[in-house]
Amino acid sequence: MQHTFKHKVYHVLEVARGKKNGVNWLVNILIMSIIALNTVAIILHSVRSIRREFDEVFVDFEYFSAVFFTIEYCLRLWVCTENEKYKHPIWGRLRYMTSTGGIIDLLAILPFYVSHFTSDTGLIRILRLFRVFRLFKFSRYVHALRVIEGVIKEKREELVLSLVFLIFLLLIASSVMYYLESPAQPRVFSSIPATLWWGITTITSIGYGDIYPVTILGKVFGGIIAISGIAIIALPTGILASGFAEHINIHKKEREKHRFCPHCGKELP
Repeated sequence: MQHTFKHKVYHVLEVARGKKNGVNWLVNILIMSIIALNTVAIILHSVRSIRREFDEVFVDFEYFSAVFFTIEYCLRLWVCTENEKYKHPIWGRLRYMTSTGGIIDLLAILPFYVSHFTSDTGLIRILRLFRVFRLFKFSRYVHALRVIEGVIKEKREELVLSLVFLIFLLLIASSVMYYLESPAQPRVFSSIPATLWWGITTITSIGYGDIYPVTILGKVFGGIIAISGIAIIALPTGILASGFAEHINIHKKEREKHRFCPHCGKELP
């Protein structure tokens, strides 16, 4: 009986697929609604006038949210062994706790409990900032966010490679620009670390205008780096675009294979 109840709880907490009614769907809507309300509360809490007037409401809602998400986390930790990936009663649960979803669920509640063991105002403010992780819980229920997560996992090697190229270009450009401009602007281009800021704003095409070359060689080199930066920044964009296209095509094929009845929600043969 325990196994049957545990299995039912597992399916209730899982993301609703096919059938858009029933307990599973209602629980999904409830969790998403509380996540959305938490997001609104975090935003409104930053407004001083609203915070002063509704401080007790914010505190009560934070306690309610922490208890709600704690119960959800404990239930997910209990029923995760129903999933083949986490079948082992000990190692399976540890594997779930270190998964992306498990870490997000833990970070959504951990700051609330840690804040009760410290009086450091600065630390408490940082812990409050971590409440933003509750927003990432949407990724479990919103298909678009799951697609983004899947694409990043599939293309992580290519993305890391493009990041390495970007870092190399940044270091080389900043080093060369330092030696070209430091004689003319010793205060502005005082060191290679200081010149890194110029490299970041140039490669990303932001160009704040607070630091820029004045020599002819510096301007020519800066132009070359600006053009090269566009090409380097475009690399991860192209990688992600191709990943999205592949993921969407795979998803379409899976949907054609697995069709659900619009009335009962069961998979059609």
